[in-house]
Formats: sequence, C-alpha cells, structure tokens
Amino acid sequence: MNHDMPSSAATEVFSTHSVYGAPCWVSLTSRDVRTTEEFYGAVLGWEWRPVRLGDRFRIALADGRPVAGIAAVAGMWQMAVAWTPYFAVRSADEAAARVQERGGTAAVGPLSLPPGRAALLADRDGATFGVWEGELFSDWVAWHRARPAFIRLHTRDAFDAAIFYGEVFDWASSEPGYCEVGYEGEEVVLRSGGNVVARIESGALGSAPDPTIRPHWQVHFAVRDVAACARAAERHGGSVLSEGAEEAVLRDNEGAQFTVTSRRER
Repeated sequence: MNHDMPSSAATEVFSTHSVYGAPCWVSLTSRDVRTTEEFYGAVLGWEWRPVRLGDRFRIALADGRPVAGIAAVAGMWQMAVAWTPYFAVRSADEAAARVQERGGTAAVGPLSLPPGRAALLADRDGATFGVWEGELFSDWVAWHRARPAFIRLHTRDAFDAAIFYGEVFDWASSEPGYCEVGYEGEEVVLRSGGNVVARIESGALGSAPDPTIRPHWQVHFAVRDVAACARAAERHGGSVLSEGAEEAVLRDNEGAQFTVTSRRER
C-alpha cells in the first residue's frame, strides 16, 4: 500500500502497471504510532519518515532505504493488528471483484488514497492481503532491488491457493512482464523479473490439506543478527514464537506476527 506521494524531484515515476501481479509493498496495521515506532526501532533499528496521508502513517527506513509502511488505524477502522503484503494491480476494483467471484472476501475498500486506490482482501481460506493500484513511492525501486522484505503464504493447499491468486493477478500469463509460477521442492514459487518474490507452502505436495493450519501471509525481514532481534523483541514487550540459527518468528508488543531472517530470498 502506498503511504506516500511520489517526489516531484523523481526522474521516473513507477506504477503498478510495470509490476502487475507482484508484491509491491508491506504494511503494518497498528493501534499507536509511537508504540510501533519504539518497538521496531529497538528490534530492527528502523528510523521513520512522515508521509502526506497524516499523523497516523509512517514510512520505516533501514539504512536510509524504505522498508515498510505503518498505518495506526486498527482501532479507528476496527481492523486486526497485523502485517499485510500488497500486490500491484491495474484496477483495485477489478481485483476485488475477482477475489469475491472466487470465494474470497473484501474487508476494506476499494477506496481512494491518492495517488491510487487500495483494498484489503482475503482469499477463500481467510489469508489477508491487499492490492494497490496507482503510483509507487519514489524510492520504490531501491526497496525492490534491496529486497528487505519477503513474503510467504502458509496455507492448507498450496496448489489451490496458487490457482486462486493466479486467476486474480493473471500469474503465468503469456504476456511479457507478468509473474511466473513454478514449483521448487514442496513449494509454489512466484518470480517477477527473474527474482523470487513470494512462496506458497502447505506441506508435502499431494498430501491432504491440514485443517489445523490458519492460512496467513507471513512477512519476513532480512536482518544482520537474528538472535539480537529476538532478545530485543522480548525486552520491549514482544515475544519469540520460534527461533533457529537463521530465522525467528516474533510477535510485536501489539500482537502482530513477523519473521526475521539472515537470508535474503532469491
């Protein structure tokens, strides 16, 4: 979701037309801006930039590069505190209609957030995601090249999920520039411009769907020290759900779940 207007000084403005169907941003819906800034500043070392949408919105910066958006509207809009990936679309209205036609739901929108339109949706298994139609912030290319954030769908049936999202976003279209879908091991892998941009997993291919899985998109952030992030999360009111040498699943001080990893997906 685009939390900022493009800079008038930018020499080139990118839009969702150039990266159609690919993840284009990640955003946290929180309750309080200051609480969110303090937690992620301590755990991930993020700094903050205000945006023109108002005091409830921020852009998070890591090493001077944009990483994610923060929208402190959970209480006001009666939304869950959660990290959400956004996918680039040519029409938010068309994407929302496609989702509903295929058994998914529209939670918020589509609504206008100049310079574009956005919607918060859920697939037919309940995993929440967003769509963004319009211009991307002026530093988006740096975000895309650095790939500080990566997304993975944990669901009950990866093959069925790939069909759902493929029909919504025209994945595997024969037209140039669209996302490519393939299988690696037991995962569905999404590529854009030759780079891996998302994965979908549900266990062994061909196995029965696991009814105990709560389908959700998990946002992963690349960090230098996984253990240090986990300890910082505990010190600042969050919790560690699981931890390994290269990856840890954390919960922030308002309940949003995310992953820190020492690996950069390719």
